[in-house]
Amino acid sequence: MGVGYVGRRLLSAVFVLWLAASLAFFALKLTPGDPAEALLAASGATPEEVAERRAQLGLDDPLWLQYVRYLTDLARGDLGQSWLHGRPVGRMVLEQLGPTVELAVAATGVGMALGIGLGTLAAVRRRTWVDTAATAVAVVGLSTPTYWSGLLAILFFSLHLRWFPATGEGGLRHLVLPAAVLGFALAGSIARLVRARVAEVLGSPFVLAARARGLPGRHVLFVHVLKAAAGPALAVTALQFGFLLGGAVVTETVFARRGLGRLAVEAILWRDLPVVRGVVLVGALAYVGVNLLADLLHAWLDPRLREGAS
Repeated sequence: MGVGYVGRRLLSAVFVLWLAASLAFFALKLTPGDPAEALLAASGATPEEVAERRAQLGLDDPLWLQYVRYLTDLARGDLGQSWLHGRPVGRMVLEQLGPTVELAVAATGVGMALGIGLGTLAAVRRRTWVDTAATAVAVVGLSTPTYWSGLLAILFFSLHLRWFPATGEGGLRHLVLPAAVLGFALAGSIARLVRARVAEVLGSPFVLAARARGLPGRHVLFVHVLKAAAGPALAVTALQFGFLLGGAVVTETVFARRGLGRLAVEAILWRDLPVVRGVVLVGALAYVGVNLLADLLHAWLDPRLREGAS
């Protein structure tokens, strides 16, 4: 894996970040409503006060000037000030980033363990009831909305069995239900991909040769087969992890957890555009960074990709 491949991936990451920043700026500008009116709606401000607030926020400036000023601030690492709270956006995002990262890491761990287990089991026991059951569980996890599975989890495990708290804000026990709900949804896509890849690898010549040498079946599965199937699973896990870091809005709302998702919802309701852009950019940065790392690791695991990148 040469320097040129890494350089191309870095340039692609920078382009994606610029595109995300630009889309966040122009998409929010095209949404209906006046941010100044939304911010002053509860105070009963007069039209003159609204116009003064618009001027203070720079909303009367030409669009190209607002865009250039926005990109210039980003180049300096400045996400701006919250129009609603008057605080630095970067500090507000950092305050909410911890709970979201905690939830994303826990949910990814649950999703990988469940998805790899179900996918491997279905591939090894192909065309049996075990394959059918594992695939059905994966499809249910993939197709069930998280708000619905979250409410069911609260109803059954919190209100009926009283095993876990109904809210996701607190210690480790508070994290179990939201992480399990998100992990179950993530496991579906991982399981289907792992099943297809493991089934393909099981018929490969190097696996047949390993079995012909008398290697134990578990050794062949865990050392040779799963290593060859790890690349695609890693790619889809990184993709989902990037989305989770961008803010698991529904799960954080259902379980009353702090995080980037709830911060973004509040900012959208009040049209606090700098905060919305800050959350979008942090999510894009996490998504690009995790997927760049996954691509490099995938290229290291797969000899064919290493040869193509050199």
